[in-house]
Amino acid sequence: MFQKITCFLVVIAGQACLAQTQDRSVFNGKITSSTSNVEGVYVINAQTEETVTSDASGSFSILAKADDVLVFSSIAFKEKRIMLKQEDFSNLNFTVSLNMVMYQLQEVVIKRYDNINAESLGVIPEGQRKYTAAERKLQTATALNATANAGTMAGGSISADPLLNFFSGRTAMLKKEVAVEKKEFFMRLLENMFSLEHFIDRLKIPAEYVKGFEYYAVDNEKFTAILNSKNKTSTEFLLGELAVKYKEIIASENK
Repeated sequence: MFQKITCFLVVIAGQACLAQTQDRSVFNGKITSSTSNVEGVYVINAQTEETVTSDASGSFSILAKADDVLVFSSIAFKEKRIMLKQEDFSNLNFTVSLNMVMYQLQEVVIKRYDNINAESLGVIPEGQRKYTAAERKLQTATALNATANAGTMAGGSISADPLLNFFSGRTAMLKKEVAVEKKEFFMRLLENMFSLEHFIDRLKIPAEYVKGFEYYAVDNEKFTAILNSKNKTSTEFLLGELAVKYKEIIASENK
């Protein structure tokens, strides 16, 4: 008897769901925003709880009927609810404009732990100059090191390598190598701090110009000084200023 009642309830529930679905039709719309990417916004029918997401152009399709409430939700936008009217179904250009969420920080506290470093931990002797690989090569090529040599003169000898390197152009080459090494370091630091999407979507740099813009940014000594401090807020602010100038350069070149 219990099994018969259960089966009966299942059939009734199934028919109700089927009737609810048949009563609805596919509703097409488009999400717009002037400030951000509109792909991946959740569109939820509050009555049926059906959920879809918008595509790259902001378009979406969902089963609905008049008086259904559509909920538009995304981490980047303020939630919006719209009750559908009968005339909305005949509107081929139904659009929903979403406003971007603005996060305002109450306080930003920046702490530096200058007392914790390789010297204080005893990894290297205190006061020792730290060189990169390219800087060590340059130091070796340019230093006039006097070395006492019992097998030669009593006063020691001086290496002639720095003079040979100067006249052969090797010193200039090593200086360029140091400069390239520093630029590569700042490039990695910049790319680790900001994603490709940040340059394209936030700074509005065309995808094919992103790499060029990165080189343009790390050529700016003021920017690399801030970048090297790893202060993301200050870095992002100056990066925005450089992006405006770089887009002006692109525009002038494309005239």
